[in-house]
Amino acid sequence: MSDVPEVRQPVVTPIRVVITVCLVAPFVAMLWVGSYAKTDPTFIGIPFFYWYQMLWVLISTVLTMTAYQLWQRDQRARKSESTSGGAQK
Repeated sequence: MSDVPEVRQPVVTPIRVVITVCLVAPFVAMLWVGSYAKTDPTFIGIPFFYWYQMLWVLISTVLTMTAYQLWQRDQRARKSESTSGGAQK
């Protein structure tokens, strides 16, 4: 047994906060109906209510892809730190 205490990585990191914001933003935007429940301004004849929601489909896709890429990067970094940290015992 070793007397060296195990160093654990923090659960909440800045990258995980960014991931959370990327995933929560579309929910907040769509649940706040009062912000887009109107017809003006129209875009190529489509009322604001509809094109705003369709725009968020695209934005949500980009944010989800970004969150996934950041998550993969975070997991790779944690895995490499745990394997390199374990080899130093």
